[in-house]
Amino acid sequence: MDFKNKTALITGSGQGVGRGIALALSERGANIALVGRTLSKVKSVADEIKNNGGSAIAIECDVKDKDSIKTAIDLTISEFSGINFLINNAQEVPLGNLLQVSDDAFEAGWMSGPLATFHFMKLCHPFLKGGGKIINLASSSALRADSEGYGAYAAVKEAIRALSRTAAVEWGPDSILVNCIMPLAKSTGMEWWMNERPEEAAEFVKTIPLGRVGDCKDDIGEAVCHLLSEGMSYITGSTIMIDGGQAFLR
Repeated sequence: MDFKNKTALITGSGQGVGRGIALALSERGANIALVGRTLSKVKSVADEIKNNGGSAIAIECDVKDKDSIKTAIDLTISEFSGINFLINNAQEVPLGNLLQVSDDAFEAGWMSGPLATFHFMKLCHPFLKGGGKIINLASSSALRADSEGYGAYAAVKEAIRALSRTAAVEWGPDSILVNCIMPLAKSTGMEWWMNERPEEAAEFVKTIPLGRVGDCKDDIGEAVCHLLSEGMSYITGSTIMIDGGQAFLR
């Protein structure tokens, strides 16, 4: 897994899973374009990567704005002369029962999730042709039997899976691989939930066969490195569970 002279653009990479993926890829030599809504957060991760001898730039970007997305891609190309890996991780999370979720929250989830993913994939397509790889972040929330409170979130994440499968089929002739991952990790949101609802979280952890919540870098980031490696070049249009066996993909 030598990613020298490869460039990865990662959205939502100022914290959590996005940061974990960025650190893992950087350790294997990839140039990292850290894209996030809060510049201070992505800059902090960029500094962390540089202090460890890696190569990274921090880019402020509102993924709900197509012009901002285009600017982020242009800055990445200007700095690194190409994009080899696109990781769509950014997502605003509309949680709550259907009667409680506001239109604004649902719209924000849609625009930051499937619509942003759609825009990034289309705008990066010319640079990914001939061997590029896309990984989009899905969620096992859509697989929950107890889906109460997760319907709107599951809906936007499942839309990302649908787009990913279609891109894999349509862009296969362009030698672009497109896959989804469903990670279970101690992201910022997960840690907040575990602290706010410790009893509910403890019961949830009991449902994980491996008995723990994954680490953003050591579990999720490392798995992404494998998925982006040359040895995985015949996998596309798939959803990979990185969750310690917690969910069952039907």
